Amino acid sequence: MKDNEIDNLLQAAGASHEPDSGLNSDVLNHITATVQQSLKPVRPLPARWVFVAGLLLIGFAVAIAGAARAGFFGIEQMSPWQRLLIFPSLGILAVIAAGEFASAMIPGRLRRISSGALLAVAIVAMLAVFALSFRDYQTTNFVSAGVACLLRGLLHAVPVALLSGLLLRRGFAVKPVSAGLAAGALAGLAGLGVLELNCTNFQAAHVLIWHTAVVLVSAAAGALIGWALHLLRSPRA
Repeated sequence: MKDNEIDNLLQAAGASHEPDSGLNSDVLNHITATVQQSLKPVRPLPARWVFVAGLLLIGFAVAIAGAARAGFFGIEQMSPWQRLLIFPSLGILAVIAAGEFASAMIPGRLRRISSGALLAVAIVAMLAVFALSFRDYQTTNFVSAGVACLLRGLLHAVPVALLSGLLLRRGFAVKPVSAGLAAGALAGLAGLGVLELNCTNFQAAHVLIWHTAVVLVSAAAGALIGWALHLLRSPRA
């Protein structure tokens, strides 16, 4: 039953100004019977860990596929210490982002960290990791190489965001901006993973600014999309 049909029934129930218990009873019984006909059982949402695992699988698959297509040149030229520092950090942040996005799409779910705090933690953590990992302070081809990496990372973030939204399509974001921010951060981390696997430019400024910018821009885009969707579904005066 549609909203306007329920409104019409309720208006019909209140149309009579004369107190008539028998008529009111008949109308209420009719409304109850009509509403009951439209009620259908709904499948419960899967457990949160199922969503988190699915989101991580999507991000991992896109990152590996993107790096396989472009080549694993970056990770091949990294030292063991760099690999040990960078990729586990990316994995931990991805788990946190996936958990926040899943929680944001399950109404009433306890939120341990806000999406804004998540983004701040992700950016600060990756800046610290990159500052410790890369010590080449040259800035050769800073803008041209940086823009190329930024676009490549964002290009791989897009399918992660779309597939993640498809996975959680049965959920509902009570706070769309927060959910969009978390989704964008997760997608951006996957795009960042592609760059770390592929990019051989180990200049500190390049990695600190352009690689990290993938997460920041992707999260901002996700929040903007969430805000736009919120406006579209909000009732208009």
